[in-house]
Amino acid sequence: MNSDQAASGAKRSGGRSSSLAVRLRDRRALAEFVLDNLVWLMLAVVLIVFSSTIPHFFQIGIFANIVEQSTFVGVMAIGLAIVIIAGNMDLSVESVAALTAMVTGILFCARGIGLGVTLTPEWLVIPASLALALVVGGLVGAINGFLVVRLNMNAFIVTLAGYIWVRGLVVAISGGRSAQDLAPSLRFMGIQTVAHVPLIAWLAIACFVIFTFVMAKTPFGRHVTMIGGNPVATFRAGIKVDRLVLITFVVAGAVAGLAGWLLAIRTSGATANLGTGMLFNAFAAVVIGGVSLKGGIGRLPGVYAGVLLLSSIHTAINLMGLPAHYTQMILGALVLAAVLLDTVKLRIRQKFV
Repeated sequence: MNSDQAASGAKRSGGRSSSLAVRLRDRRALAEFVLDNLVWLMLAVVLIVFSSTIPHFFQIGIFANIVEQSTFVGVMAIGLAIVIIAGNMDLSVESVAALTAMVTGILFCARGIGLGVTLTPEWLVIPASLALALVVGGLVGAINGFLVVRLNMNAFIVTLAGYIWVRGLVVAISGGRSAQDLAPSLRFMGIQTVAHVPLIAWLAIACFVIFTFVMAKTPFGRHVTMIGGNPVATFRAGIKVDRLVLITFVVAGAVAGLAGWLLAIRTSGATANLGTGMLFNAFAAVVIGGVSLKGGIGRLPGVYAGVLLLSSIHTAINLMGLPAHYTQMILGALVLAAVLLDTVKLRIRQKFV
């Protein structure tokens, strides 16, 4: 074989190798796209089926109601997803939301146990109450993060304890009573709509947009994902793992505080058992939305799709007039299905991606 033939063979071999590499890359990209957007396909199928089989489901008012119901669980799920992506768990977010709702109710409600605090001008109640909710929620998150990071305690146990003691704190400061008749400016936010969708739902969507950008386009988001994937390698790369993990807990607490603030606005007050059961919906939405319980994998748009999916199912159940215990049974099955789906997706990702 002369040099020209050898060169030609090498060129053909290189071309085949390059073509194979391109096909593998395309297959990986397709697998990634399908896995990342599977929940959106599920949502589309569910909406089509419900619209075809349930009378009066296909209406603007029903879809607006689905979006509104997704508000509180959706905002709560943002912080929960960030903590899980970082390789941890936060079970306290539901109780934190109840706490901030109760604090908002006690200070700015005029009846029940409300103190009826007023500010001049009256619109200052909005930023003041929001800042208070974020601070209270962030403080609880900081306590959780300190115990996990500085004392090296298990995040599941720490936040489970937080779920219990924070809910107990809600009962303690309220005496089991409720606060009603929220300040007028906050009530106005609760009833205002934009394009047939409640204003508070638009605020939830804005939160998803902001945190999607943070997690996808900023060093913080990339580093948090790296920590969930491999904390040791991330530490060796010079990234301050402990500080970032602490920040994720603070963010989860603050975002849960925002969810509680929105919940108080929507109900124009607060009760000691407000938000009970929201944690399980948020957890299911996070996992169905593509966030791996092992950490390091997940995107917030998928989480929002998971929240919309659960809200659609709840709405369909109500329209069909099924008893409440059927809703609980279906929710339990959805949580199990979410965990199973997470396992299956991980295996598919390992095989094809």
